[in-house]
Amino acid sequence: MHPSEPYLLAASPVMDAVARQTYPVGTLYVVATPIGNVCDISLRALHLLGLADAIACEDTRNTAQLLSRYGITKPLIAAHQHNEREVAEKILARLQAGERIALVSDAGTPGVSDPGAKIVDAVRLGGMQVMPLPGASAAISALSASGLINDQFYFVGFLPAKAGQRESSLRTLLNVPATLIFYEAPHRITDCVQALQTVFQADRQIVFARELTKLFEEIHRCTLAQAAAWLSADPHREKGEYVILLEAAPQARDDEQAEARHMLSILLEECSVKQAASLASKITGQKKNALYQLALEMKQADDSADE
Repeated sequence: MHPSEPYLLAASPVMDAVARQTYPVGTLYVVATPIGNVCDISLRALHLLGLADAIACEDTRNTAQLLSRYGITKPLIAAHQHNEREVAEKILARLQAGERIALVSDAGTPGVSDPGAKIVDAVRLGGMQVMPLPGASAAISALSASGLINDQFYFVGFLPAKAGQRESSLRTLLNVPATLIFYEAPHRITDCVQALQTVFQADRQIVFARELTKLFEEIHRCTLAQAAAWLSADPHREKGEYVILLEAAPQARDDEQAEARHMLSILLEECSVKQAASLASKITGQKKNALYQLALEMKQADDSADE
């Protein structure tokens, strides 16, 4: 044992403590697994995975490989996005028979932009217990290392694949006063950045967290205006899974907001939403995208009131 590793001396009594804890039968255990580094798993999770009667997983091949790293062999149940409802009924029946079932995804926490939520919902509706075993989360890991200062965050997950739907989704987030957290696949990262630059202010801070906890982990922060250049500077940056964090919307002062609403209310009587936002931006100097979103909300509220 290396002298800098005294924690190894404590591992055995800690594992004894883990084993003495209560793990009720007839319970679904939602178990977080590493997002990259195989060492990022809790002692309680390891014990439960060894104790479970079966493990429901997103991909049986990936989970079998992960379990083999820990010397665990268990029956596996394929539980992915295409069969969740069907599998949920089988899992519920096994829980009712008094089994312990662990639920894992390929990486991170099940049910968070991963399969699992439908199974948990069905088990709860069936009157059986669900217990979380917390651990790795790509979103929270990226947020903790971002340096973006805000008490609030808004988890978006994956954006729509189609350009029009993606831009529409982003426009609904334009004025959210919280750090925005997205997941993105490598083959769509360039399109995602282009969409962000189209919708949001160029001076907003963006954080790229790529391949978290893995060998080629990279975390970079810059302005949105600089994002595309950073991404294209190295071809390797179009590889690996991404967490993207975008700085919260700047909050306008109350007097600015009141001025914008008053001006837009007048302009919307004669102009389209787009024209009203453009004219209000030229007059007030406020951001056109923010004014467009505000004008759209005002227009929709007026239309609803007229119905």
